[in-house]
Amino acid sequence: MLPQEEALNILIEFLNIHGYTKVKGIPLETIRLLASIVLKENVFVYGKKMYQQVLGGAMGSSFTLTLANIFMWKWQKELVRRQDMTGEYYGRYIDDVFMTWNKLENALKQILENANTWHPNIKLEYKISKSLPFLDILLTNINGTLSTSVYHKPAAEPYVVPFIFDHPRHVFENIVQTSLRRAIKYSSTFQSFNDERRYIKSTFLYNG
Repeated sequence: MLPQEEALNILIEFLNIHGYTKVKGIPLETIRLLASIVLKENVFVYGKKMYQQVLGGAMGSSFTLTLANIFMWKWQKELVRRQDMTGEYYGRYIDDVFMTWNKLENALKQILENANTWHPNIKLEYKISKSLPFLDILLTNINGTLSTSVYHKPAAEPYVVPFIFDHPRHVFENIVQTSLRRAIKYSSTFQSFNDERRYIKSTFLYNG
C-alpha cells in the first residue's frame, strides 16, 4: 500500500525531474493539493461506521495506478542503474519485474535481498531460472540465446466461448485472430509457433 504523503512527495519529485513547473498551466503546488484530495478523501461505511482511507488509494482508480507506477519509478532507480551499468535488461509492468543476469547467482540474490530493505511496503518475491514466465510470455535462455513463446498458466483451463453459443459471429473471429496473432508475435522460433498453433487447434476442438 502507498504511504500517502510519501507518494505525493514522489509525484512532485517525478514532475520536477522531468522538467515540469506546471502541467497544462496548473502549478505543481496545485497538482499536489488536487492529488491529495483524490488520494485521501476516500471514505467507506462498514458495520454502520464510517472510515477514511489513510493508506494507499481507491481501488480501481486510474490515478492510484499512475501514482503507484511513479512510486515504483523512485523505488527501482538503483536496480535500473545497476542493470544499465552492466548492460543487462530490466523491465517492469505494474508489480511484475523481469531482469537478466549473467554473473553469479548468489550476487543476484544479494542484490534482490538488499532491494527488499529499501522500503517497508515493498517486498520482492523472486524466482531465478533459465526459463521464466513474464505475464503471458515464456522466456528461455538457450545457450545464451533468449527464446520466447506463449505462456499458459498450469491452472488455466483450455476454455473459450464454444462456437455453438449464440454470440455475434465477430466474437469467434476475434478469438481465432487474437490467438494466432499472439502466437506469431510471441514465438521466436517456428517450432514454438507450431506448438502454440497445435495448442490453439486443440482448444478450439475441445470447445466445439
